[in-house]
Amino acid sequence: MTSPSPYAEVHRDPQGAGDARPTALQIIKDEGLKGKLIGKVIVIAGATSGIGVETARALSATGATLFLPARNLAKANKSLAGILAPGKFSLIPLDLDSFRSIRAGADQILSASNGQVNLLINSAGVMGVPECNLTEDGIESQFSGNYLGFFLLFQLLKESLLASVTPDFSSRVVIVASSAHRAGKLPASDNYNFEKTAYSHETAYNNSKLAAVYLANKIERLYGSQGLHATSLHPGAINTNISRHLSHEAFEAIITNPYVLKILKSPAQGAATTVWAAIGKEWEKKGGKYLEDVKEADRGEDDGQTFGAGWVEQTYDPKKEDCLWIDSLKLARLEG
Repeated sequence: MTSPSPYAEVHRDPQGAGDARPTALQIIKDEGLKGKLIGKVIVIAGATSGIGVETARALSATGATLFLPARNLAKANKSLAGILAPGKFSLIPLDLDSFRSIRAGADQILSASNGQVNLLINSAGVMGVPECNLTEDGIESQFSGNYLGFFLLFQLLKESLLASVTPDFSSRVVIVASSAHRAGKLPASDNYNFEKTAYSHETAYNNSKLAAVYLANKIERLYGSQGLHATSLHPGAINTNISRHLSHEAFEAIITNPYVLKILKSPAQGAATTVWAAIGKEWEKKGGKYLEDVKEADRGEDDGQTFGAGWVEQTYDPKKEDCLWIDSLKLARLEG
């Protein structure tokens, strides 16, 4: 059972972005890990925009070596300028929408790190894609960007994560999911690309985030006994570029909602749970849980609310997690 959260009180009555809720850098300070992870290797997908930048900023303070996959290296360098010191990170050309690019990027990471990977974090994401777009590999773009691309990256780095486990430092996988998974449902094996049903960008996003939660659960069940642990999390409501595909009307409806304004976090606050999952002492020897607000999520209502709190009936479902794993191996062309 998780320990009582020292941040529970500041989350009880949120007052919007920049309030008293912790930032990612505060988590590093509170865990006493500034400069304490020299020699460790952290791979962060999605670290060049949004909350991923703040995740990288905070984890850089630990002294760990950072490898940051990025689709556009020039844009990534511009995003990180003045945030991460030159020489403190390495950008890796990698597009989570391309199996070919993921394989090449994974090879480059393993070559540069001499096969060492201690932490693997997915902070990449896409939402609101208005039409059903398929990647070059024939995968619906939100399912690919929020789940399947990272699934493949994990598979390619898995042996290094396992080999990097030591008695005093477990390897970890951290997956930024969303409370939107509360409205998600695992598609049938022949309907991941909406072959059988009408496309809806909301449904695509919700389902892809449920798949992300299932990936963390499955990794923990398969590899937790070997010292490789995994968690998924909801970072909070944050106004970042992930909303770029939404219509102006849809974006305004969300961002002006009084409830959303109240729970809104800054990007630095939005990265706090990710960093806690990645380096917090609480998760050194365990995983397989869905986190939110820098704590393990409580049992919520099965209400299908995308902005709701707590885990729901579909959050933990070993049978469906197993089905998704088998389907994903085939979709990623790793089996069958």
